[in-house]
Amino acid sequence: MSPGKNNPHVKYLRRLGGRRFRDQEGKFLVEGIRFVEEALHSTWPVEMLVYSQKITEDGRGERLLSNASNRRIALLEVEEPLLKELAFTETPQGILAVVRQRSNSLEELADTGQPALLALVDGVRDPGNLGAIIRSADAAGADGVILLKGTADIYNPKTLRATMGSIFHLPVIQGCAAEAVMDYLEDRGIKTVAGEPRAARAVYECDLSVPCALAVGGEAAGAGETVLGRVSELARIPMPGRAESLNVAISAAILLYEAVRQRQT
Repeated sequence: MSPGKNNPHVKYLRRLGGRRFRDQEGKFLVEGIRFVEEALHSTWPVEMLVYSQKITEDGRGERLLSNASNRRIALLEVEEPLLKELAFTETPQGILAVVRQRSNSLEELADTGQPALLALVDGVRDPGNLGAIIRSADAAGADGVILLKGTADIYNPKTLRATMGSIFHLPVIQGCAAEAVMDYLEDRGIKTVAGEPRAARAVYECDLSVPCALAVGGEAAGAGETVLGRVSELARIPMPGRAESLNVAISAAILLYEAVRQRQT
C-alpha cells in the first residue's frame, strides 16, 4: 500500500518546500525526469526518489528507477494525487528526488588554467531570473557563480527549474559578503566588470578576454554600492531602441556571451 498524507516520509517531503527547513536539513527537492536524471548523473548525493505509477509507464522512467535501485537510493512510491500535492509544477511528470545541498566556498572555484570567467550576482531576488543567470553562466562555460547576500535562494523550486539542471554543472556560492568577494577577486587579479546603463563605455569596448567577474544587480536598484565602488570597470549594453532597460537575466547573458565572443576570436 502506498503511503498516505500522514506518513512521516510524506510529511518530511512537504516540509522541504520551505527554505528554513531545507537549510536546516541541508536537502532540497528536484522534479521531473530530466532534472532527476541530471541529479543522478552528477556527483551530488541523491538520497531518495519519490514516484507515482505514472513514471513506470515509460521506458525512460523505468531505467531511471532501476539506476537508482542499483545505487541503493531509497525509492518511495506514492499515489498520483499525493505526488501532485508534493510537486511544484501544475503537470508533474511523476517523479521527485531528494538531493543533499552543497556548501561551496570561494576557495573551491576551479582553476582551469584558462582565464577565469565568473558571474557575480548582487541582490537579484526573482528566483526565475537567478535560475536563468545560472543557466547562461553554465552555457557560456563560466567557472562559477557567486551570489551576494540578499540574492534569491538557489534551492528555491522556481530557481532550480529555471536552471534546467545547470545547478549540477558548476559551483554556485551563495550568501557571500560583498567586501569579502571583492577582496578575493582583487587578490587573485580577477578584473570586475559591472553592468551599468549610464556607463560611458559599451561592453564590447571592455577587455573580457582576461580573467574577469561579470556583475549584475537587482531588478530595481542594480548592483550595490560596495560592488559599484570597487569594480574595475563599468559597462553599458547599447540599447538603440526605446526600451528603458533589459531584464537582468538577459543582461547577464549578453555580458557573458560578449566574453565568449572575445575569447573565441
